[in-house]
Amino acid sequence: MKEIVQFVDRYGTDCVKWDGLEEKYGDKDMLSMWVADMDFRCPECVHAAIRKYMECGAYGYDMLSGRFNKAFAKWEKEKHGYEVKQEWLRYATGVVQAFYWCIDSMTEKGDCVLVLPPVYYPFFNAIDETGRTLVESNLIWNGQEYKMDYSDVERKIVENNVKMLLFCSPHNPAGRVWRREELEKIADICEKYDVIIVSDEIHHDFVYEGFKHIPMGLIRKDKTVVLSSASKTFNLAGMTTAMAIIPDDNIRAKWDAFVETIHISEGNSFGYLAGEAAYLEGEEWFDEVKKIIYDNYIFLKDRLLEKLPKLQIAPLEGTYLMWADFGAYLKESEMTYFFEKKCKIALDYGEWFHGGAETWVRFNLATSREIIEKAAEIILGQLKDS
Repeated sequence: MKEIVQFVDRYGTDCVKWDGLEEKYGDKDMLSMWVADMDFRCPECVHAAIRKYMECGAYGYDMLSGRFNKAFAKWEKEKHGYEVKQEWLRYATGVVQAFYWCIDSMTEKGDCVLVLPPVYYPFFNAIDETGRTLVESNLIWNGQEYKMDYSDVERKIVENNVKMLLFCSPHNPAGRVWRREELEKIADICEKYDVIIVSDEIHHDFVYEGFKHIPMGLIRKDKTVVLSSASKTFNLAGMTTAMAIIPDDNIRAKWDAFVETIHISEGNSFGYLAGEAAYLEGEEWFDEVKKIIYDNYIFLKDRLLEKLPKLQIAPLEGTYLMWADFGAYLKESEMTYFFEKKCKIALDYGEWFHGGAETWVRFNLATSREIIEKAAEIILGQLKDS
């Protein structure tokens, strides 16, 4: 019987994760556990949809049909209780591009934009490269999980006249799935000071047993943008298609005016076809992927803690990324040399995410068990010899 989820060797496919190692780390012969996409073949329904499209043999101008919208809206309602109206939907070539566009269209040059580090590092790039001013309110690590510092958030908003909060839910890299009361508190603060919330929810389907993702759009409708995509859920990042859910008429009008100036208002034809098929028929595949990833997390966490009891690992509530602090065993100055030269493992470093996370690293768990086991043994062996 054919497996529902199949691991694929992606070397030689021009993929960033594996073929980009030499450019990123200066060494092509590394174990790749960094950039957040998966080493799994997409669900068969995606391939079937693309094959059907290719049978026509013509790839000219096309238009966005309502089928993709309906498939996405159906998924959101059934999985997350979020009823997305068709008129709220806008499109981009990716979630990263979408939050750039939000910053450009909804704030002015020099305006302050708040983030909650350690957080997905393109947030910092987007604020800097659009000429806005970065304001940071660090999450608090209490030894068990990360928490938001609401008093600090409010103080930073007031002191800096913050215009926008770039929010990450579930949180990358910390793996937090924010509870309703946490979302309500942060939304109330933003409402009080008229701050726009742009919520990156690209990992929102990767939520594990005992936790529930609540879209920010269910907490605060006005002056809120929720960004989503099928790219993480179904491993479709190369399809360059993302959605912005914008219920607020005024905010949506600003988005529309901006995209007219750049002449990009849609994603990719293949992305819509793949996304529609995946949302309608890919649930069984996705459920199996989640199980594989969570089993990888349990294995890697337990194996490392068995030999490295002082290691701190953030609980995996959401995403497919494990966030671990090696500060009890490595100095900040040793991190790069240890992982790149001694272990030859490519990871995302905590310093990229800010927030005082210099001895943390982010592991991508969306790969084969063989790679997970190999990484664990290499790390344990090299720390033993240090």
